[in-house]
Amino acid sequence: MAASSSPPPPKVVPPKLNPVRVPIPETLPAQRVRDFGEILHPYRLEDAILEAKRCIQCRRPWCVEACPIDQDCREYIKLVAEKKFDEAARVTLREDPLATTLCKVCYHYCEDACVVKKKGVPIAIRHLKRVALELGKSDLTYVPAPPRDERVAVVGAGPTGLMAAWELGIRGYSVTVFEQEDLLGGLIRTIPNYRIRGEDFEEDLRRFRALDVTFRKEERIGLTLHPKDLLVAGYLAVILALGTPRHRTLGVPGEDLPGVIPALRMLKEVHRGRPVKAGRKIVVVGGGDVAMDAVRSAIRLSSGGDVTLVYRRTREHMPADPEELKGAEEEGIHFLFERAPVRVVGTDHVEGLVVQRMEPGPPSGAGLPALVPVPGSEETIPCDTLIVAVGQQADLTGIEPELDLQSSRGGWVEGKAEGHATALPGVFAAGGKSVVYAMAAGTRVAEAVDRWLRAKRGEAPAPRPDPFGGSTPFHLTAGYTKPLWNPEPRA
Repeated sequence: MAASSSPPPPKVVPPKLNPVRVPIPETLPAQRVRDFGEILHPYRLEDAILEAKRCIQCRRPWCVEACPIDQDCREYIKLVAEKKFDEAARVTLREDPLATTLCKVCYHYCEDACVVKKKGVPIAIRHLKRVALELGKSDLTYVPAPPRDERVAVVGAGPTGLMAAWELGIRGYSVTVFEQEDLLGGLIRTIPNYRIRGEDFEEDLRRFRALDVTFRKEERIGLTLHPKDLLVAGYLAVILALGTPRHRTLGVPGEDLPGVIPALRMLKEVHRGRPVKAGRKIVVVGGGDVAMDAVRSAIRLSSGGDVTLVYRRTREHMPADPEELKGAEEEGIHFLFERAPVRVVGTDHVEGLVVQRMEPGPPSGAGLPALVPVPGSEETIPCDTLIVAVGQQADLTGIEPELDLQSSRGGWVEGKAEGHATALPGVFAAGGKSVVYAMAAGTRVAEAVDRWLRAKRGEAPAPRPDPFGGSTPFHLTAGYTKPLWNPEPRA
């Protein structure tokens, strides 16, 4: 008698795409400009689950492919939808040691790649990461692999340096991080408190407590101690994660007048809660993310004053995150596009900024066309405070020229050779254009150091071990095809 055939497997029906996002609670603009309180607030539990259920769990994880640190956001969203918050927190922290920071300041490249965006508003991926951490058990401790008895020095405790220290620490290396400031975090410490509180970043650092990672603050490598000296002192490798702590200037007459303030200096004071003297008519020059932080901080410091942002190109060409630009517009900031500074006017204090209209020149064939001034278009913007936010660069004071470092367009330095290696064997250098891009650079340079040290011992390369001490090393999530992000091109 013929055996009866088994019934066909049930057909998998994908969830219906819901294009409408559950609104993220936020403080209204008229109220939020009064102080530096947080703007975005957590989802309620039921709203978080509703938003997580909008995710259609694509077979190809576009969101993961768009993430510079390969964060498995598809998985933690699924766990939030299932009310498994502890598991969601663990998945989040598995690839992201600065998760409490990123869930508030990341520019969510994952959401730009979300399939739901084609029909409506993408899944609130970044905010659901916050849900996982705040509703799940996130006070976890990273567990290092067995000690390798090899010391590595990391210069700079910004996101690149911290990620490199974490990557090497969980592999069992002994890591010393040298930081020139009295606080860790690098440019994270310039992000205003309406976006992230200082205690959020400290929460991330606490998870490092079991790793053999030592932080030495207020130690400026390049003054009395050089990268070459660290190798002589017994460190087998040195990673330069110098970041971009130096501000670029306008290069126009009058820039040295009192009342002209570098944006980074102002933002550092604001983040620390120190008083910043600002007037009632403030002009900010720049169009990037630092300029957005500066202009939105300025409107809060001005106590209802008049704040204007001046940018040399059109709104469409602003490099700032669109979410930040939208927030600035809601808060009543004025924008003056296609204007470039000519000179700062004043006697014993800034009294105004002379600008002139700019227009695109002939196409150059590469990138945006150069700008040319429009004759006779000068105008003066009255102001009593001028904040300069036209870019940052690395501080290479005392860093040996023989390293032959490569500068990026964003101002940080990298090693020219494969794996960010410099011309001096054992010294590497890397950086990135935003917090998560900088973290990705930290991963790449740490992996390069690990490969280099293993090769010297005759060992094969190895993936990142489970940071919680499990037996499964890091692997890309199912369906991952190729990364959808690229580091910023070098200069």
